[in-house]
Amino acid sequence: MPKPDPTPFAPDRLLKIGDFARLAGTNLRTLRYYEELGLLIPASRSDGGFRYYRPTDLNRLEMIKNLQDLGLPLERIGELMATRDAGLGRSSLLSRVAEALSEQDRLIEERIQLLEGQRAKLSAAARKLSQCADCPHTPGTVNNFCEPCVNTGEVLPEHLSALF
Repeated sequence: MPKPDPTPFAPDRLLKIGDFARLAGTNLRTLRYYEELGLLIPASRSDGGFRYYRPTDLNRLEMIKNLQDLGLPLERIGELMATRDAGLGRSSLLSRVAEALSEQDRLIEERIQLLEGQRAKLSAAARKLSQCADCPHTPGTVNNFCEPCVNTGEVLPEHLSALF
């Protein structure tokens, strides 16, 4: 029968900072900065000061990136992710985790609405562009880049206007 590991973070189960950065698609400077902000703390350090991370810390780093992509500043990300080592009781911890997940869901919903709005604008531009196929005019300075449309007198959809 194998002997149980006395330490929860045995060095052979941890990733050196360079390997962790490579797997995460980031650089050492970013990892050190996140550590400075308290967003991502190494699981262990060697006697020489080398940082080691758990493979599951990749999930934490991915969440940090996702929250940044959703427009949250690092300070707010830190607040949302301040669940580890916060000395919280079980119910407070679960409440904080639920809050973080809920806020991320709200941000994603806002992003979806924004993207759906952009998609609608692109559809309007594509519909108008299909009407341009039979038009003898070519957008240019002589006809103010077809703004407004020479045939209908209507203002072009903004995505089409930007390209004409």
